[in-house]
Amino acid sequence: MAFDQALYDEILAAFAVDTEHLREAAADFRQDMRLGLAGSPDSSLRMLPSYLGLPTGEERGDYLALDFGGTNVRVLLYRLEGNGRYEVLSHVAKPLKVDGVYDFIGAQATGEEMFDFLAGLVNEAVSADHVTPYLLGHTFSFPSSQTNINDARLIIWTKEFAARGVEGEIVNELLRAALVRQGLTNVTPNAVINDTVAVLLSAAYVHGDTKIGAIYATGHNTCYLEPYVGMAQPPMIINMESGGFRKLLPNRFDAALDEVSEKKGEQRLEKMVAGRYMGALFGMALAELMGKAGRAYDFTSIDLSRMLEDTGEKAQAAATIVETVTGEMLSAEDAVRVRGLARSIVARSVRLIAATFVGTLWQIAGSGEIRRQHIAVDGAVYEKMPLVKENLTRAFFELLGADAPKVDTILAVGGSGLGAALAAAMTERN
Repeated sequence: MAFDQALYDEILAAFAVDTEHLREAAADFRQDMRLGLAGSPDSSLRMLPSYLGLPTGEERGDYLALDFGGTNVRVLLYRLEGNGRYEVLSHVAKPLKVDGVYDFIGAQATGEEMFDFLAGLVNEAVSADHVTPYLLGHTFSFPSSQTNINDARLIIWTKEFAARGVEGEIVNELLRAALVRQGLTNVTPNAVINDTVAVLLSAAYVHGDTKIGAIYATGHNTCYLEPYVGMAQPPMIINMESGGFRKLLPNRFDAALDEVSEKKGEQRLEKMVAGRYMGALFGMALAELMGKAGRAYDFTSIDLSRMLEDTGEKAQAAATIVETVTGEMLSAEDAVRVRGLARSIVARSVRLIAATFVGTLWQIAGSGEIRRQHIAVDGAVYEKMPLVKENLTRAFFELLGADAPKVDTILAVGGSGLGAALAAAMTERN
């Protein structure tokens, strides 16, 4: 098999984002931020208030954290020591579902059963101490409506969760009731936050000078400290739900992916950048190159990462992965082209995310100068995908010029737990 060079070049061009389009995306993103803060329906960003500012770095005391973002749930007891230092005193983690043993996420489960299980984990984390007062921060990573720091009402389950009696309810009220049934009247849930907000809190506590936090993994989202206008009473962290940003030009592969997606017409940015979708876009483009347009191949972002890790002249990893998934054997020349396709899809992802970061930096700076700061990012794509940091740096220089060296990205691993504990401490302070 030999790929058609003209078609290959055309497909790569479809995933290219030049400096002009990068700048347009950054400007449009900032405009949507401003519209969203003003409550305009013309914004594609949700701009959800978190009811929290940034930690001072001097938070101290013992606080519980419940990290509830998926099937695996963690409860941690943190000792915040100030000066950005902390210690994990205990850590309990268990899945909400074990095949053939129990299932607290399926439609046959009730919310009461699920939260009783969570309360049991809290009991383990405090070693059945029913006397010492503890405040608990809760990272709850499901679509919720929130009017204060303490209460979040679940709008709808995602991630295949279907437990009855939780949608439409205030999750911390369910948790409080379960803690009482467990005898843990000494544990008080006092804060609920999104996982992206948790990333920002944890990084700002440890590093300081951090005003933007993001998830770059299976999905994508960004939050930031809003210092100026709109619904945010300064300073307040705003969860943008930035995966829903729409003011981008999807190519034909994006359109085809959206057509068969679970939420057609939604999450445009996320479908162009997140790890969950990179493999599907790659598979559709490769199918065209193979003369099998419309065929769906089951590649993953991990496959793309392995292709890019192999810098050899023959791109053997790309050839091996393609043969495993499609059954087609590639020449060394076509394997190199396949690796180039993977590189283009990853580069577009990174550059579009960089544009949203720059739009956010412009919003934070207002009419002033961009100041030295970190952007905290958590997630496997950021941590493990080759070429991410290089492409981020290149895009920053294209858009920020001489200001680019003032901004860097840092890895914020495990922020969901520490961020929840900090939220509990900050809510007590406030």
